[in-house]
Amino acid sequence: MSQSGRSSRTIVVDGVPLPDVLDETMIRGVVHGFYDEIRRDDLLAPIFRDRIEPDKWPQHLAKMCDFWSATLLRTSRYDGRPLPPHLAIAGLGVAHFRRWLKLFRTTVRRICPPEVATLFMDRALRIAHSFRLAIAFNRGETTIGIEPIAEKDL
Repeated sequence: MSQSGRSSRTIVVDGVPLPDVLDETMIRGVVHGFYDEIRRDDLLAPIFRDRIEPDKWPQHLAKMCDFWSATLLRTSRYDGRPLPPHLAIAGLGVAHFRRWLKLFRTTVRRICPPEVATLFMDRALRIAHSFRLAIAFNRGETTIGIEPIAEKDL
């Protein structure tokens, strides 16, 4: 690892070399900034408040930093399963995912240069769609007609 918190090898995401500016420090800034927004949001804050005790937030944030590090920097730090906790949230729907994506977009645009914000958003949009499909399937609902949320529609 270099002093920037990133390996010296070239990382390729979706066929494009990762910008050098994206490192662990930027990921930490995105994760912490995003969850600061979540914890103030009228729609999403209650969901997190009901599931994460105040003294457990540092562990949750560390886990989310590990997740994004593994996702974008190709580290092997995250070994969890992100879907099951979301399956357990009754009533989780498209409005929640739209808000999550909107807050995430605001955060990455504030913290990251445009090409890095785009990388984060592309991945977040895919994750949201995958989770929406899995939640519907888990609930016995049809997945036909579940369209991906487009960034332009946020």
